Amino acid sequence: MSKSRNHYSSQFKFQVALEAAKGMKTINQLASEHSLHPNLISLWKRQLIEQGPEIFNHSTTRPHQQLLTREAELFEQIGRLKMEMEWLKKKAAPFS
Repeated sequence: MSKSRNHYSSQFKFQVALEAAKGMKTINQLASEHSLHPNLISLWKRQLIEQGPEIFNHSTTRPHQQLLTREAELFEQIGRLKMEMEWLKKKAAPFS
């Protein structure tokens, strides 16, 4: 009988990793409190420490710029498809 995986919310992961980073309790104490494996807490703590500076990085314009570029491409494609559809309707009108 297989055991299903537990999925933890990002808020829960952040709280546990923050407790581990503070160092008030050992990782083993946190693991027993939250019924988690110590390696999992260590992983979350490492991710918090490594990705922490990215949270405060103000260069959020790049993903926004990519989104705007993608949106422009999609609108262009929609316009092209509409023109093709109108052309096909005009050419197919005599046959119907």
